[in-house]
Amino acid sequence: MAIWCKYMTRLAETATGFATPRGVAKSASITKRLLVIDTHGIMVQMNDQTNWEMLGRIAEGQAGYVTPAQARPAGFHRNTLLHHAREGGRLERTARGLYRLRFYPQSPFESIAAAWVRTDPDEAVVSHESALELYGLSDVAPSAVHLTLPREQRWRKEPVGTRYHRPRQPLSRKEIRRVHGMRATSPERTILDVLEGGTQPEQIEQAVREALARALTTKARLRASAADRPATIRKTLETMIEVQ
Repeated sequence: MAIWCKYMTRLAETATGFATPRGVAKSASITKRLLVIDTHGIMVQMNDQTNWEMLGRIAEGQAGYVTPAQARPAGFHRNTLLHHAREGGRLERTARGLYRLRFYPQSPFESIAAAWVRTDPDEAVVSHESALELYGLSDVAPSAVHLTLPREQRWRKEPVGTRYHRPRQPLSRKEIRRVHGMRATSPERTILDVLEGGTQPEQIEQAVREALARALTTKARLRASAADRPATIRKTLETMIEVQ
């Protein structure tokens, strides 16, 4: 909420949402343009400020990022987004199909947040080495953003710099957490995924040590989570647990 209030204060200092038509002098007496949308069968009248507040609430839970599909219910169609993404505007067009609120505070995880939102924030889950990075459990520097998706989304192509994982068994609710505002695999699931995925052993050992030291997991929870993994994975994990 504090971030949102600071952002709205900064936003209020900028020009109003829509450009003044040519030949019309800017004046405080000009009535704000209104938008009427149909929300679940109820006609709602919205002005520019309401539109921006609605868009801001969406972006707040996504590190400041929004997609055109998410922006449309708030009254921001393609041309409107492009208009506000011009130099000095309130938005930045960071990639095809992805915008960011210009004055929203930057985070150390911009690339992860951008890939997550652009893919599908309702279905995609930050995982593997990218989840290790979010938790700060190791020094690994992944060459791509790792996201886990349902197998039903096999049609989705990987953008450059993104790696998709589609496990046979879908992630359970207990295997998903909110980390820095993003959906991410739990510490236990993350450690097992990177162990099975071939991450360097020293990085995984560090992750196990950090997760236990910071009480993000326990030895019992790690062992329980590994119950349905191959015997070689369980044995390797047990060795890493025992030295802690």
